[in-house]
Amino acid sequence: MDREDFWEIVERSRAEVGDTRDAASAAAVARHVVARLTALGPSAAVEFQHVYEALNEEAYRWDLWAAAYLLRGGCSDDGFDYFRGWLVAQGRVVWEQAVADPDSLATVGVDPDDDMVECEAMVTAAGDAHAASTGDREAFWAALEQTEGDDEPAAPADPDDEDFDFDDDEQMRARLPRLAAVYRPVQ
Repeated sequence: MDREDFWEIVERSRAEVGDTRDAASAAAVARHVVARLTALGPSAAVEFQHVYEALNEEAYRWDLWAAAYLLRGGCSDDGFDYFRGWLVAQGRVVWEQAVADPDSLATVGVDPDDDMVECEAMVTAAGDAHAASTGDREAFWAALEQTEGDDEPAAPADPDDEDFDFDDDEQMRARLPRLAAVYRPVQ
Protein backbone atom coordinates (compact mmCIF):
# COMPACT_ATOMS: atom_id res chain seq x y z
CA MET A 1 0.00 0.00 0.00
CA ASP A 2 1.34 3.42 -0.89
CA ARG A 3 0.21 6.87 0.18
CA GLU A 4 -2.29 7.10 -2.66
CA ASP A 5 -4.00 3.92 -1.47
CA PHE A 6 -3.87 5.12 2.13
CA TRP A 7 -5.49 8.45 1.32
CA GLU A 8 -8.09 6.77 -0.91
CA ILE A 9 -9.22 4.68 2.08
CA VAL A 10 -9.35 7.76 4.30
CA GLU A 11 -11.17 9.91 1.72
CA ARG A 12 -13.78 7.22 1.02
CA SER A 13 -14.31 6.91 4.75
CA ARG A 14 -14.66 10.68 5.11
CA ALA A 15 -17.26 10.69 2.32
CA GLU A 16 -19.40 8.41 4.50
CA VAL A 17 -19.32 10.96 7.33
CA GLY A 18 -19.36 14.45 5.81
CA ASP A 19 -18.24 17.11 8.28
CA THR A 20 -15.32 15.61 10.21
CA ARG A 21 -14.20 18.56 12.33
CA ASP A 22 -15.36 17.36 15.74
CA ALA A 23 -14.05 14.36 17.65
CA ALA A 24 -17.21 12.27 17.23
CA SER A 25 -17.26 12.63 13.45
CA ALA A 26 -13.50 12.02 13.21
CA ALA A 27 -14.06 8.81 15.19
CA ALA A 28 -16.78 7.88 12.68
CA VAL A 29 -14.19 8.26 9.90
CA ALA A 30 -11.91 5.90 11.83
CA ARG A 31 -14.72 3.34 12.14
CA HIS A 32 -15.19 3.42 8.37
CA VAL A 33 -11.43 3.01 7.91
CA VAL A 34 -11.53 -0.04 10.20
CA ALA A 35 -14.40 -1.52 8.17
CA ARG A 36 -12.57 -0.97 4.88
CA LEU A 37 -9.31 -2.41 6.19
CA THR A 38 -11.11 -5.38 7.72
CA ALA A 39 -12.66 -6.14 4.33
CA LEU A 40 -9.23 -5.88 2.67
CA GLY A 41 -7.65 -8.28 5.16
CA PRO A 42 -4.89 -8.29 7.75
CA SER A 43 -2.02 -7.52 5.38
CA ALA A 44 -3.78 -4.32 4.25
CA ALA A 45 -4.10 -3.26 7.89
CA VAL A 46 -0.36 -3.77 8.41
CA GLU A 47 0.48 -1.84 5.24
CA PHE A 48 -1.92 0.96 6.24
CA GLN A 49 -0.18 1.20 9.62
CA HIS A 50 3.23 1.57 8.00
CA VAL A 51 1.98 4.51 5.92
CA TYR A 52 0.21 5.97 8.97
CA GLU A 53 3.44 5.80 10.98
CA ALA A 54 5.36 7.59 8.21
CA LEU A 55 2.74 10.35 8.04
CA ASN A 56 2.62 10.56 11.82
CA GLU A 57 6.39 11.02 11.94
CA GLU A 58 6.26 13.79 9.32
CA ALA A 59 3.70 15.61 11.44
CA TYR A 60 5.79 15.22 14.61
CA ARG A 61 6.89 18.85 14.71
CA TRP A 62 6.89 21.58 17.34
CA ASP A 63 5.00 24.05 15.17
CA LEU A 64 2.20 21.56 14.56
CA TRP A 65 2.18 20.67 18.26
CA ALA A 66 1.78 24.39 18.98
CA ALA A 67 -1.19 24.49 16.62
CA ALA A 68 -2.71 21.54 18.49
CA TYR A 69 -2.00 23.36 21.76
CA LEU A 70 -4.01 26.34 20.57
CA LEU A 71 -6.88 24.31 19.11
CA ARG A 72 -7.15 22.08 22.18
CA GLY A 73 -6.40 24.65 24.86
CA GLY A 74 -3.31 22.63 25.84
CA CYS A 75 -1.84 19.42 24.49
CA SER A 76 -0.01 16.55 26.20
CA ASP A 77 2.12 13.91 24.44
CA ASP A 78 -0.87 11.57 24.11
CA GLY A 79 -3.06 14.51 23.15
CA PHE A 80 -0.69 15.29 20.29
CA ASP A 81 -0.91 11.66 19.09
CA TYR A 82 -4.71 11.90 19.14
CA PHE A 83 -4.58 15.30 17.43
CA ARG A 84 -2.53 13.81 14.60
CA GLY A 85 -5.15 11.04 14.34
CA TRP A 86 -7.79 13.78 14.01
CA LEU A 87 -5.64 15.50 11.40
CA VAL A 88 -5.56 12.33 9.27
CA ALA A 89 -9.36 12.09 9.60
CA GLN A 90 -9.59 15.58 8.06
CA GLY A 91 -8.21 14.19 4.80
CA ARG A 92 -5.20 14.60 2.60
CA VAL A 93 -5.63 18.26 1.65
CA VAL A 94 -6.00 19.48 5.23
CA TRP A 95 -3.19 17.18 6.42
CA GLU A 96 -0.76 18.36 3.71
CA GLN A 97 -1.61 22.02 4.27
CA ALA A 98 -1.20 21.66 8.04
CA VAL A 99 2.17 19.95 7.72
CA ALA A 100 3.35 22.64 5.30
CA ASP A 101 1.84 25.49 7.35
CA PRO A 102 0.23 24.66 10.71
CA ASP A 103 -1.38 28.12 10.78
CA SER A 104 -3.56 26.95 7.86
CA LEU A 105 -5.65 25.06 10.42
CA ALA A 106 -7.29 28.40 11.25
CA THR A 107 -9.30 28.01 8.03
CA VAL A 108 -10.64 24.52 8.84
CA GLY A 109 -13.43 25.97 10.94
CA VAL A 110 -13.03 24.11 14.22
CA ASP A 111 -15.35 25.55 16.85
CA PRO A 112 -13.17 27.63 19.22
CA ASP A 113 -15.16 26.24 22.15
CA ASP A 114 -14.47 22.61 21.13
CA ASP A 115 -11.20 21.51 22.70
CA MET A 116 -11.76 17.87 21.73
CA VAL A 117 -9.81 18.08 18.49
CA GLU A 118 -8.67 14.47 18.66
CA CYS A 119 -9.21 11.00 17.27
CA GLU A 120 -7.66 8.16 19.25
CA ALA A 121 -9.69 5.74 17.11
CA MET A 122 -7.62 6.69 14.03
CA VAL A 123 -4.42 5.94 15.94
CA THR A 124 -5.66 2.38 16.57
CA ALA A 125 -7.64 1.83 13.34
CA ALA A 126 -5.19 -0.53 11.62
CA GLY A 127 -4.73 -2.64 14.75
CA ASP A 128 -8.49 -2.78 15.27
CA ALA A 129 -9.01 -3.92 11.67
CA HIS A 130 -6.28 -6.54 11.94
CA ALA A 131 -7.80 -7.87 15.17
CA ALA A 132 -11.24 -7.95 13.55
CA SER A 133 -9.80 -9.97 10.64
CA THR A 134 -7.70 -12.39 12.68
CA GLY A 135 -9.27 -12.42 16.13
CA ASP A 136 -5.78 -11.87 17.55
CA ARG A 137 -4.68 -8.37 18.55
CA GLU A 138 -1.12 -9.45 19.36
CA ALA A 139 -0.69 -10.81 15.82
CA PHE A 140 -0.84 -7.23 14.53
CA TRP A 141 2.27 -6.19 16.45
CA ALA A 142 4.14 -9.30 15.33
CA ALA A 143 3.14 -8.65 11.70
CA LEU A 144 4.31 -5.03 11.97
CA GLU A 145 7.70 -6.11 13.29
CA GLN A 146 8.08 -8.71 10.54
CA THR A 147 7.33 -6.21 7.79
CA GLU A 148 9.48 -3.34 9.04
CA GLY A 149 12.41 -2.70 6.75
CA ASP A 150 15.95 -2.42 8.05
CA ASP A 151 16.16 0.99 6.41
CA GLU A 152 13.22 2.39 8.41
CA PRO A 153 14.55 4.98 10.87
CA ALA A 154 13.52 4.85 14.49
CA ALA A 155 10.92 7.40 15.53
CA PRO A 156 12.57 10.62 16.72
CA ALA A 157 12.68 11.29 20.45
CA ASP A 158 11.83 14.96 19.95
CA PRO A 159 9.76 16.71 17.30
CA ASP A 160 11.44 18.24 14.28
CA ASP A 161 12.05 21.99 14.02
CA GLU A 162 12.66 24.57 16.73
CA ASP A 163 11.07 24.19 20.16
CA PHE A 164 9.41 27.25 21.68
CA ASP A 165 7.19 28.19 24.61
CA PHE A 166 3.54 27.46 23.82
CA ASP A 167 2.45 29.56 26.81
CA ASP A 168 4.22 32.65 25.50
CA ASP A 169 1.48 34.65 23.76
CA GLU A 170 3.99 36.74 21.85
CA GLN A 171 5.73 33.68 20.38
CA MET A 172 2.45 31.97 19.54
CA ARG A 173 1.11 35.09 17.81
CA ALA A 174 4.35 35.50 15.85
CA ARG A 175 4.47 31.85 14.71
CA LEU A 176 0.75 31.07 14.33
CA PRO A 177 -0.98 34.45 13.93
CA ARG A 178 -4.24 33.23 12.38
CA LEU A 179 -4.72 30.40 14.87
CA ALA A 180 -3.74 32.56 17.83
CA ALA A 181 -6.27 35.21 16.77
CA VAL A 182 -9.11 32.65 16.83
CA TYR A 183 -8.10 30.26 19.60
CA ARG A 184 -6.24 32.61 21.94
CA PRO A 185 -7.83 36.00 21.35
CA VAL A 186 -6.38 39.09 22.95
CA GLN A 187 -8.11 39.65 26.29
